[in-house]
Amino acid sequence: MTTLDLTPAPGAAPLPRMVLAQAGAEVRATLRNGEQLLLTMIIPVLLLVGFSLAPLIDIGGGSRVGFLTPGVLALAIMSTAFTGQAIATGFERRYGVLKRLGATPLSRQGLMLAKTLAVLAVELVQVVVIVTVALALGWRPQGSFAAAALLVVLGTAAFSGLGLLMAGTLRAEATLAAANLVYLVLLGVGGVVFPLSKFPAGMRSVLELLPISALTSGLRTVLGAGALPLGAVAVLAAWAVVSLGLASHFFRWE
Repeated sequence: MTTLDLTPAPGAAPLPRMVLAQAGAEVRATLRNGEQLLLTMIIPVLLLVGFSLAPLIDIGGGSRVGFLTPGVLALAIMSTAFTGQAIATGFERRYGVLKRLGATPLSRQGLMLAKTLAVLAVELVQVVVIVTVALALGWRPQGSFAAAALLVVLGTAAFSGLGLLMAGTLRAEATLAAANLVYLVLLGVGGVVFPLSKFPAGMRSVLELLPISALTSGLRTVLGAGALPLGAVAVLAAWAVVSLGLASHFFRWE
């Protein structure tokens, strides 16, 4: 006669399972948040359509939609990985959500990995929507999508690290104000809508080191000419390593 062993076997689930479960919860929370969807989806699409159809910017010749689409993709990635994630995580700290997560076997590194995976899932939806709109407006990319995906992953890691560093060290109200301010500043000076060539040479050399500028220029090069810009890869990789390292070290659960 077979007997069932009903002895409790307490213990943490494997790390990959915990990370995937938390990532799924993060995605569902993002999709239910109308304000975050406005920031991450609607604003980039409106910018793409508005600036593509109206002659509001001087890009020095060429297709406006061809110039704008890579920048809008970079903006969408920043809005999800940095701004939206920083604000959401900051208020999770304030309301004690992270404190409760801190009492689980999920480590800080596991939480950051789960949040980054959730960001990538949301970005996939963003990319599909933005590319569809851009193609309808006449965009015809000619480069390597594999190289573009590499830049997107590096950009996501860089912005995710910055967002988690901000959310894990500042108060929620300060994170809300700072994240939105940084979003607006980088929108104006990151080459998303206005070419960096319009800025003075000395200022331009500094702006090119920003993660949004590296991602925008890198995507323009890859999707326009097909060549992978190693300079943009190096800038994004450096931001990713430094920001994720600092976030892992200084992130506070409460």
